[in-house]
Amino acid sequence: MAKDQNTNIESQNNEVEEPTSVKKTNSEEQDNEQNVAEKNEEIKETTPEEKIKELEDKIARTFAEMENQRRRFEKEREDAFNYGGFALAKETLNLIDNLERSKQILEKDETLKNTGALKKTLEHFNIINKDMISILSKNGITQIESIGKKLDPNLHQAMIEIDNEQSEPGTIIQEIQKGFMMKDRLLRPSLVGVSKKTEKKDEKSEENKENQGN
Repeated sequence: MAKDQNTNIESQNNEVEEPTSVKKTNSEEQDNEQNVAEKNEEIKETTPEEKIKELEDKIARTFAEMENQRRRFEKEREDAFNYGGFALAKETLNLIDNLERSKQILEKDETLKNTGALKKTLEHFNIINKDMISILSKNGITQIESIGKKLDPNLHQAMIEIDNEQSEPGTIIQEIQKGFMMKDRLLRPSLVGVSKKTEKKDEKSEENKENQGN
């Protein structure tokens, strides 16, 4: 009897308590298994209708992106077609400017004034100028009308102000360099002189007297 009691005591003593870390690990594993099971259940719960709707949304977004790319391509192609010669057209305007300057130099030359040679030369210059303007016009490049117009910052660049009582202030009365449009795009602005109100001498003298009196 005593021997059996000793055996039971020894077996109880030999029992080792499971470490806390092992218990914790087992608990985490159970939690992970539970999460996986819940996710699997969620996946299983997705209905065919929901899958179809998700696919339809993806397809709709893909088609929308393809349409945006197509429109961008069309816009770039259209700009290249309409404005592909923009730089060349701008350089061509320098030829017109040089032709006009040459005319002015010849007209001011005292030795050539009132000569037949000058008259014929200027006629040829005018023909060349008209031909160049005509070629530009056929390619969508047109001159900006300025004289008598109100100053428009989108089309004109004011270089000087000129006293003028006949015109409203801000009216273009001189064109220094002609501007051009390429279809609906500004190729270069017109350089112009605009009118300003003439300041009367009487008003100036009155102001001077007042200033002296003060």
